[in-house]
Amino acid sequence: MFAAGLSAPDIQWAQLVPLLVLLGGACVLLLSTLAGSLPRWVAPSLTIATTFAALVVSAVRWNELYYNKGSYLVADAIAEDRFSMFATIVILVAVVCAALLMSSHHDNANGDALENYALLLTSAIGAIVMVAANNLIVMFLGLEILSLSLYLMAASDRRREQSQEAGLKYFILGGFASAFLLYGIALVYGATGAISISGISERLAGELTTGNKDALLLIGIGLILVGLGFKVSAAPFQVWTPDVYEGAPTSVTSYMASAGKVAAFAALLRLFMSGLTTRVDDWRPVIWVLAALTIFVGSTMAVVQTNVKRMLAYSSISHAGFVLVGVEAASHRGSDGLASSMAYLAIYTMLVMGSFAILVTVAGQEDSATSLDSFKGLAQRRPILALAFSALLFAQAGVPFTSGFVAKFGVIKSAVEAESYAIAVVAMVGAVIGAFLYLRIMVSMWMEDPTNTEKVTIPRPAGVVIAASVAFALIVGFFPGLLLDAAKLVRFVPL
Repeated sequence: MFAAGLSAPDIQWAQLVPLLVLLGGACVLLLSTLAGSLPRWVAPSLTIATTFAALVVSAVRWNELYYNKGSYLVADAIAEDRFSMFATIVILVAVVCAALLMSSHHDNANGDALENYALLLTSAIGAIVMVAANNLIVMFLGLEILSLSLYLMAASDRRREQSQEAGLKYFILGGFASAFLLYGIALVYGATGAISISGISERLAGELTTGNKDALLLIGIGLILVGLGFKVSAAPFQVWTPDVYEGAPTSVTSYMASAGKVAAFAALLRLFMSGLTTRVDDWRPVIWVLAALTIFVGSTMAVVQTNVKRMLAYSSISHAGFVLVGVEAASHRGSDGLASSMAYLAIYTMLVMGSFAILVTVAGQEDSATSLDSFKGLAQRRPILALAFSALLFAQAGVPFTSGFVAKFGVIKSAVEAESYAIAVVAMVGAVIGAFLYLRIMVSMWMEDPTNTEKVTIPRPAGVVIAASVAFALIVGFFPGLLLDAAKLVRFVPL
């Protein structure tokens, strides 16, 4: 009788095709284990083909959304707009790169390849749900789908104890972060009586919350910031990042640092810029502090590391701080902080994928040679690889005529236009400090003698990622309008 009283929402299947394609690919990968042992190329090829299909559909939907404002789907739980499509395209590009990197160093001693690639697709489903969620519970479900997949992927290298440790640390600390987020969602619901982001915006715009309800709302917003701050590696919630990034397989680390960060930042931007705009004076100072602290911690801690993987982990924290500068700028009326933040995430995704692709190549099949000593004299052992890494490091440092300069200049420019001069100065100082890290790696590659004279072999899949990343860094550096014009079109529903 209870079931008979329930009414199912209308489901717009055509708009959910990217998610359905990814789900179908994951199911096919898991069911293919019934066919027995398959050639190694089958799993990555099927994963890449599935992702490309979803990418094509997403690109078509992006083009169609150029002419209309988008809409809410599945009982207003999912928002299909230019914001979600832009983030979805970036995530799917990261999935393709991660699949290529996973195929570069997988062997029979390192678990079941089919399971790892299936987890890659399910994590992409969770990430896409996060960036498109208009319902806080749906956003949480997307976060959990993404996180659970990443926990298993981080612990998937059965040859190394560090991988098991990384998966366990990520699982325990991620569980705490999810609890904070869920408790924050409950308090926001208690204060507003709405669970959808659009509903929260309408309730807060239509009435002034006072007394206990106002306290519930502020505490809820704070707890949500803690939960999402963990996922984006914002200080002081970044303590898990270096250990997990170092212990996880390098290909998985590249995916966590790119797609995972894009999904978390997109969820944060949608909630705070679309649902909590009327309380901007309450949460903007917190974002300011988080941005300054994250840049400082990431930049200063990176320069004292001796492991390149940990260096890139702290660099990832610093980059999260720069994105938060864009988020703080976006909170000011009339600022282009939203566009600069999304452009930064797209650029950072390609830079981090290329950097970790080079790390995959140098680390070897055992995925263990990640210390700074392993990069000494790389220019003598493999000049083309050292040149490519130098280009990517220059881009991450924000050197002109690279995509990294476009990204950092964009968020700092947004902060200045919003008259947030102090955080703009903090960002510029952090960029100068962080440049020492990248120069340190380049000095090791070009000016020191190699400790290992063995020639570095570049796997073909990793070579594709490296070439694409370097090309992207230079093309966007010389022609920034190709990306910035698209980022400026990013909008929420309704326009």
